[in-house]
Amino acid sequence: MTRLRFVLLNAAHGDESTTRNFRRELDADLVEFHVTDGELPDHYEFDGVVITGSRASVYWDKAWIPPVVDYVREAHERDIPILGVCYGHQVLAEALGGRVAGMDEFELGYNEVQRRPEASDDELLDGLGEEFTVFTTHGDAVVDLPAEAELLAENEFGVHAFRAGHAWGVQFHPEYDIATARDVADGKREDLGDERVDAVLDDVTPANYERACAAKRLFENFTQYARRVAAGTEQGSEASA
Repeated sequence: MTRLRFVLLNAAHGDESTTRNFRRELDADLVEFHVTDGELPDHYEFDGVVITGSRASVYWDKAWIPPVVDYVREAHERDIPILGVCYGHQVLAEALGGRVAGMDEFELGYNEVQRRPEASDDELLDGLGEEFTVFTTHGDAVVDLPAEAELLAENEFGVHAFRAGHAWGVQFHPEYDIATARDVADGKREDLGDERVDAVLDDVTPANYERACAAKRLFENFTQYARRVAAGTEQGSEASA
């Protein structure tokens, strides 16, 4: 079986855990570009596009951000499967005409996400329950979905997953290992204070991590979907077309 080839648009400002986590979870050859340094592919000859998290906001006035949004928009128009995670989820929304804005409250730690009833047959979330545990860390959210998008999952903080054709965005971090969860939480002390961060760290337990590992299934689901698209046997979602 031919191995899939994905482009990994790494927006994580040199964080080595991002590369480690995505390379562990995605069963494909990853061609990595550090987009914060202005790196982008000059073609679209990939079986899928994956956009990582970032400490940036998609609405920041940074020279590297618009070309990433443009690349994702063009990939979508070419019907290439796309998976955006956290910041990547927000880039995808922006690329397709949605809107991202800052939140009143930062979401951090292991939290529950509810799957929408109408998303019961969605390919990316296949195998996940009506409610599932995920690790979250974000101060921005998709506040207006793209017109073509279908809401898949949410919680009290807002949109956590959507689909548009061959593209998906998820606000949570299914790729995190337990070390990354701890490091990311600990790095929020200046913004959120010791008391809140310590409470989050108390919840970063093997048991909670094990529950959150169920969401890692979406990487396998995305890879399988991309394989079907590459083989010409997947035509996309009628509901989100």
